[in-house]
Amino acid sequence: MILDRLGKELLFFDGGMGTLLQAEGLKPGELPETWNITHAEIVTGIHKKYIEAGSDIILTNTFGANALKFHDGSMSLKEIVEKAVGHVKRAAGLADVDREVYTALDIGPTGKLLKPMGDLDFEEAYEAFKEVVIYGEEAGADLIHIETMSDTYELKAAVLAAKENTSLPVFVTTIFDERAKLLTGADVPSVTALLEGLRVDALGINCGLGPEQMMPILEQILRYSSLPVIVKPNAGLPKQVNGKTVYDVLPEAFASTMQEIVRKGAVVIGGCCGTTQDHIRAMTGLCRGMEPVALKPKEWTVVSSYGQAVFLGEGSKIIGERINPTGKKKFKQALKEHDMDYILKEGITQQDKGAHILDVNVGLPDIDEAAMMKEVVTELQSVTNLPLQIDTVDVKAMETALRIYNGKPMVNSVSGKQESMDAVFPLIQKYGGVVIGLALDEDGIPPTADGRVRVARRIIEEAGKYGIQKKDIVIDVLAMTISSEPEGAKVTLEALKKVREGLGVNTVLGVSNISFGLPSRPVVNANFYTMAMFNGLSAGIINPSSEDMMKSYYAYHALMNLDKNCETYISQYAQTAAPAQAAPSAGQSMLLDTAIEKGLKEEAHHITSGLVKDRKPLDIINEFLIPALDKVGKGFENGTVFLPQLLMSAEAAKASFAILKDAFASDGEVEEKKEKIVLATVKGDIHDIGKNIVKVLLENYGFDVIDLGKDVAPELIVDTVLKKDVRLVGLSALMTTTVVSMEETIKQLRKQAPSCRVMVGGAVLNQEYADMIGADFYGRDAMQSVYYAQELLQGK
Repeated sequence: MILDRLGKELLFFDGGMGTLLQAEGLKPGELPETWNITHAEIVTGIHKKYIEAGSDIILTNTFGANALKFHDGSMSLKEIVEKAVGHVKRAAGLADVDREVYTALDIGPTGKLLKPMGDLDFEEAYEAFKEVVIYGEEAGADLIHIETMSDTYELKAAVLAAKENTSLPVFVTTIFDERAKLLTGADVPSVTALLEGLRVDALGINCGLGPEQMMPILEQILRYSSLPVIVKPNAGLPKQVNGKTVYDVLPEAFASTMQEIVRKGAVVIGGCCGTTQDHIRAMTGLCRGMEPVALKPKEWTVVSSYGQAVFLGEGSKIIGERINPTGKKKFKQALKEHDMDYILKEGITQQDKGAHILDVNVGLPDIDEAAMMKEVVTELQSVTNLPLQIDTVDVKAMETALRIYNGKPMVNSVSGKQESMDAVFPLIQKYGGVVIGLALDEDGIPPTADGRVRVARRIIEEAGKYGIQKKDIVIDVLAMTISSEPEGAKVTLEALKKVREGLGVNTVLGVSNISFGLPSRPVVNANFYTMAMFNGLSAGIINPSSEDMMKSYYAYHALMNLDKNCETYISQYAQTAAPAQAAPSAGQSMLLDTAIEKGLKEEAHHITSGLVKDRKPLDIINEFLIPALDKVGKGFENGTVFLPQLLMSAEAAKASFAILKDAFASDGEVEEKKEKIVLATVKGDIHDIGKNIVKVLLENYGFDVIDLGKDVAPELIVDTVLKKDVRLVGLSALMTTTVVSMEETIKQLRKQAPSCRVMVGGAVLNQEYADMIGADFYGRDAMQSVYYAQELLQGK
């Protein structure tokens, strides 16, 4: 079995299937997976070439094989997968080699963006992947390789489908850009945390970059990952030579860099786009026999969202406590009335005030907690990239949230009661997470510090039976109110220190519990908070809008030299003469531009409805909407705003525009004439994520977008341009096999509509490649396309 060899010896993947299929005559726009049936001998022959070049793991020709792509019944998806697995098996039998060859079922992205950013439901994506992995295992695949993933949410759906419906090992590689980010904003630590939590067998990077460009990303992966690491680069950058796509890294140079990648710590290597059997032969010839770097377990305690990882350990982190109905009448009312904007504003306010993690508790006797938890978690993750803490005693609600959570959450909580551990630990084992262990058991809360340490030790030992490591356990030694337990604070502080130093795990407390029943509670809370941090508190569940608590937090970190040069403290308190304006709480109103920046659709709709009563629609657009979108767009470019936030801001602006459109009509005003832009994913490519993102943004900046969809023939694009008198076309492609269609479209536009400009984008493109195929502009991200359109069509 491959897992017996993984990490103990160097293993080799194959190279670019699409590259060799093109060399064999795959036409632009033709689906590569259909060749499993129509050109079986060619597919088998390609596999044989890679095996004889030294590959140990051969990917089936199923990268795009899923029900979303093969849905019209013209060709059986099951037959495609069965044939694909069979071709690898047959090639291994035909090849003149004396070693074991593994068949890896290749799973690529669906080409769609998942809700709430896109239109594909998480469970729909799961079902699409489930069908394919079941067919693959039945056909005899040895492992599943999920690759070229750019969205952690889709990635999670694919991994769960593989883990829940097969017994096969699961390898995963994602596609990072040169900034070490996925398309949807995830960085290396957050991707690593997610995949380790889901318990994949190996992880790494593929596609998008050449071997040299992958080096810095590999170093990050190796820093954070305890799992075997996979590296599969492209053969450099793509170019067009005599109408064909070629890559600029030759086999010998590719092999030399891959040797260095092995020295750094990768234990499974191969190639992606542009890597032929010659690249693989050179690589295996140079690297086979190298001793792999021994795997070193990493002890990071990390929780993550889709775009941010928070590490517990050094200093203390803030868990915002305000999304919780306990003692909060307005929040209870918001839950009962389904006032989602109120809840979202609570999250945003806490983020603005300095929270690192948001606690989410929606438990009320008269609501469906599982359904509400699912909705709140989903909506919160669309407006904030902070990790969340799933806080519930309802096991159904806990699993519902864990399943759809985009990242590796904190989970609050499990106790030392056997019943609790039996219910919660299987969920952590399955979905991943950092679980809070409460220092209480069947006998209640121990009155002594040693008693609480004893319960904590039992929790840690029981978790180990499920493969849950100490780094994924945080102990809450419980803060008892001193109004009824005079020694409560002293016992808690002693237990904190003993758990942190004696058991070697991180700690958490609901800090404000210490002062129940006392006057001037913030005074007690703030002082206890400082004492708790000094005694080893890794994370405090507090109200970040409490100035007393935040002063304690910033002062402690400055005093303990955890705030370099007191920079954070100084930035907070350098100007104390005029108190800073507080961010609006959930019960206060906000400005329209703020609502749009934060992605609050209902709030934007409500505020705009009030503004149009005494303001002109065009003034509202110019004074609020456009500045807000510009601010978010700049943040996206600078890496401080991520794709989900960008799209939710666009949705909020759309809600505002809907009101303004009606106001234009009722006031008799005439909207400015909108410039038309045609968008299309080129013929043969069904991946429309990038195109759809550009569409949303262009529409919000006032352009009339004619979206021709995906798999669009050049003739239709040209015909639309001529009929609609369009001055700008945007073309998208994800796969190297379809860039030829993009070049053909540009040629036809140049011939029949020479005044029309063409902008291009997609994961396989770069500036040099765009220049070679004759594009006028290459957009490395969606905002770049907006700026080009503004410059070209609006003179901005």
